[in-house]
Amino acid sequence: MQDKHMNILYWIAMVALLGYFAYIRGWILTDFESITPQQAQTLLQDDNLTLLDIRTALEFDREHIKDAKLLPLNLLKENLTELEDIKKKKILVYCHSGSRSIKASRILKANGFIPINLKGGILQWKSDGFSVVK
Repeated sequence: MQDKHMNILYWIAMVALLGYFAYIRGWILTDFESITPQQAQTLLQDDNLTLLDIRTALEFDREHIKDAKLLPLNLLKENLTELEDIKKKKILVYCHSGSRSIKASRILKANGFIPINLKGGILQWKSDGFSVVK
């Protein structure tokens, strides 16, 4: 009987872990759009869009997407007022691989902004052949 209970606990833990991973990756419970670099290229032609890099200043200085505004994730919540003038615009959010930008997009959405997450971050952007500023 104890083995049966351990099996049930194991499966509950696995489902919880899988759910947490899916949430962090933005596969579930997102109320914002996630797009590919190819889709982002089309969107970047729109004047009603702001490109937001939420990586660290060091990462940004190393390379970033042209015309991106830097606001590191760890400073985002306390500096949302810096973005008030673009609150009605779409904000294309990116990071290194796409994980931090999911978190940033959730923060932005919760505060009345219109975030769009760049899938795969700057890594996918470069992998798809798009240029960066160095």
